[in-house]
Amino acid sequence: MFACNLFGIDRQVYYRRIKRKTIKEAKAIKVVSMVLEIRKSMPRLGTKKSYHILLDKFQLMNIGRDKLFDILRANHLLIQPKGSYHITTNSHHRFRKHQNHILDLEINRPEQVWVSDITYIGKRDKPRYLSIVTDAYSKKIMGYYVADNMNTESSVMALKMAIRQRKNKEILLIHHSDRGLQYCANDYQSVLSKNGILPSMTQNSDPYENAVAERINGILKQEFMIDKYNLELSVIKRIVKESINIYNTQRPHYSNYMLTPDQMHLQNQIKMRTYKTKNSSKLLLTTV
Repeated sequence: MFACNLFGIDRQVYYRRIKRKTIKEAKAIKVVSMVLEIRKSMPRLGTKKSYHILLDKFQLMNIGRDKLFDILRANHLLIQPKGSYHITTNSHHRFRKHQNHILDLEINRPEQVWVSDITYIGKRDKPRYLSIVTDAYSKKIMGYYVADNMNTESSVMALKMAIRQRKNKEILLIHHSDRGLQYCANDYQSVLSKNGILPSMTQNSDPYENAVAERINGILKQEFMIDKYNLELSVIKRIVKESINIYNTQRPHYSNYMLTPDQMHLQNQIKMRTYKTKNSSKLLLTTV
């Protein structure tokens, strides 16, 4: 007599349960493998975006989004958000500070508003700073530069790279930033003026006023972990270049309705998502 009969369980039922369990385990192993393959290039990509990228394959496997969460949770692969903040803004200087021109502006096309910021990605013994210029509508990183200092020249280099990628120079473009010394400096403002770009600046130190820039910084640090390395500057530059290329071309954005920044940047028909801040009467640029 089989042991299953002793416990009042039908033999066929018993073996079907074993078979189903084996199939589920095999499917879960395959799902984990697929997610880890994507995370080779995007190490901390979230579950929702992973599901979107692998949607066709998951549908064939009959894996829904909730099931994906269950599998990743069981394998300790859910991404937990990290918080870090390093002040890089020095607004105590003699240069002119410009008004905020995007506070009530409806952003509805690429190359309407660029947002710039500087973020710290180094270690105490090897400080590194990343200057970024991002299109507020598409979230595409248009220009960037990595340096071991916070000189105005680094921010100018990022801006010039962005300008080289600008497609339509006949329409108005607003450049939005904090009131840091780098953006108020004559050299930086001169490049904006020569290219017919209108300067706009936050009115206080609240990071919510430059939400897109802050969010992009967070993605590069938390998902691509560009700040965890303590390597030579030349190596860090290559890591940042590769990460930004993957970010622009492969990473889907919730605020882009799961289009990549490159895909979003090629059209102007989709209305950009916005979200409410702690002040419910005031809308921020977007959520990423």
